[in-house]
Amino acid sequence: MSHSDERRHAEAKLRVEELRSLIEHHRYRYHVLDDPDVSDAEYDDLMGELRALEDAFPELQTPDSPTRTIGGAPAALFAPVEHRARMLSLDNAFTFEELDAWARRVERGVGAGASFACELKIDGVACALTFEAGVLTRAATRGDGRTGEDITANVRTVEGVPRRLRLDDPPSVIEVRGEMYLPVAAFEDLNRRLDESGQRAFANPRNAAAGSLRQKDPRITASRPLRMWVHSFGAAEGVSFDSHLGFLAWAAGAGLPVAPTTEGRGSIEGVKEYLSYWQEHRHDVDWEIDGTVVKVDRTDLQRELGATSNAPRWAIAYKFPPEERTTLLRKIGVHTGRTGKVTPYAVLEPVLVGGVTVTYATLHNEDEVRRKDVRAKDTVIVRRAGDVIPEIVGPVVSKRPKGARRWKMPRTCPSCGTPLVRAPGEVDYRCPNKAGCPDQSVEWLFHFAGRGAMDIEGLGYVTVLALLERGLIADPGDIYVLTAEQLAGLDGFAEKSIANLLSAIEASKERPLWRLLVGLNIRHVGAHVAQVLARAFGSMDALAQASQDEIDAVPEIGPEIAAAVRAWSDEPDNLSLVEKLRASGVRTADERAEAGAKPLEGKTIVLTGGLATLSRDEATALAQKAGARVASGVSKKTDFVVAGESPGSKREKAAQLGVEIVGEEEFLRRLGGS
Repeated sequence: MSHSDERRHAEAKLRVEELRSLIEHHRYRYHVLDDPDVSDAEYDDLMGELRALEDAFPELQTPDSPTRTIGGAPAALFAPVEHRARMLSLDNAFTFEELDAWARRVERGVGAGASFACELKIDGVACALTFEAGVLTRAATRGDGRTGEDITANVRTVEGVPRRLRLDDPPSVIEVRGEMYLPVAAFEDLNRRLDESGQRAFANPRNAAAGSLRQKDPRITASRPLRMWVHSFGAAEGVSFDSHLGFLAWAAGAGLPVAPTTEGRGSIEGVKEYLSYWQEHRHDVDWEIDGTVVKVDRTDLQRELGATSNAPRWAIAYKFPPEERTTLLRKIGVHTGRTGKVTPYAVLEPVLVGGVTVTYATLHNEDEVRRKDVRAKDTVIVRRAGDVIPEIVGPVVSKRPKGARRWKMPRTCPSCGTPLVRAPGEVDYRCPNKAGCPDQSVEWLFHFAGRGAMDIEGLGYVTVLALLERGLIADPGDIYVLTAEQLAGLDGFAEKSIANLLSAIEASKERPLWRLLVGLNIRHVGAHVAQVLARAFGSMDALAQASQDEIDAVPEIGPEIAAAVRAWSDEPDNLSLVEKLRASGVRTADERAEAGAKPLEGKTIVLTGGLATLSRDEATALAQKAGARVASGVSKKTDFVVAGESPGSKREKAAQLGVEIVGEEEFLRRLGGS
């Protein structure tokens, strides 16, 4: 061995020992304390690095390495339980290339043509339920895969978990496995109640589920709305299954809770379609998922493929890009928005979350900062859900530096220095200097020109700021008197870009009334409320003349919104702005609809899946034109769901709630040709 090889080997050995120590530490905090101090993605990174080093230096491999063992040792809080069959973990894939490599290994093992079962990977707590002659006799946590903790008394309190299988001839023994979880809404409600009682809130739903299951008093577990999805079985006597999907069908028939999102696929390309869909729609379900699990469906092929020391070869977990990471909170700042609301935010050490580099995250308000107790220089957990602004889940208290001080809300506006006010009963501080606050002005003008309001292409943040600095605009009315000569003085504006912007400004004059209402910065008036008000009143004049009671009487408009709209109309400066816009040719009234009820007036509908003849935006616009409200989620108040191709979980939820489901043809018929 050369000198350089010896050095590389020595460095690898040191790093392997360091990684094993770190991983065991994190396993203990995750499985035993239910208090992890790194995100799942960072734990996966450590495991990946260790596995790569052991592959590169086989002589460093040991039987007790974390890559060859499972979970953590059971805690001493509950009696130990020996599993009838080992509860293995799963190997991970993070890219389609890694998934393809797994599929090739499957093909080498059992030949071509294997079909697959695809199911969502629930971010919960693994447990095993043993039924003897159909009766639930024991429930246990995973533990280290061989020995778990007896949580039978607590699991018996979980809604949806049967104490007796719904079968005339149950098997003598079957151990079913699944994940205990806390629905997202229930998790948020639990944290709110814990906070109100002065107790420590949970960092995420998985921790909340684990903490709820591992209670000495089953009554505490019963008070928390835990749920379970069954996804596999271990030991079985007196029953056998030809396929994984066959087992799930049997389980559902036996009264066990089975997730409605599991599907079969005939090829790895079909698997990828399933993965791509759920990566985009991961928040359509009410439980946390961090990926999907892909399994060879036929049980005879599963037996043929076998398992390694800690994972089956016939299954793999495909992990979605992480949406939680830990990073350093450099400082806490505050920002004044277009309505005067002053919001604290976190300046972070840049970190990749969900495929996007995050540098800033919202902290919402002073009360939220106090509740989470985040401080400058903390290591914090950052969450990003879909396109939602990243937020701080909470601090990793074990990594807090000494001397870190609690944060205090400033008492003056960071933009103009005006003393901030906090109205009774509200959580937000506001800057009352509406006319003279620079931040409010630029945010308002940018919002007015944005796609959700007047949609003036080319009038972005930088341009708005430049126009404000030169004194060319002060309010939205000034946008409509801009000239080519004024724009020519801005950096980056040539003849074509000037013409394009002026053309976009001119086109925005014909936007429908609801877009103007959004742009005018009326508190609580977003796109949906603006459309309701525009339909009800038809013009700015009619809305300005309406009493608070008349506004409140409009369906879907409550007293808080009505008071805000009435207060806005009572300010002379606002009415002067409307006149200024009208004089510039901006449309301030819609053509009133013909007399008679609209075909979907008062209906609430949900669109799911792809339609053959309409895009989602076109279908939404037609439904709203027909008088319907298009909601994003299904509830008991939904009148009907329009289901196209690949409708996903919304269709399943509609079926569970008894909500009517219609196809595209029936939807078009109900629109009445609108």
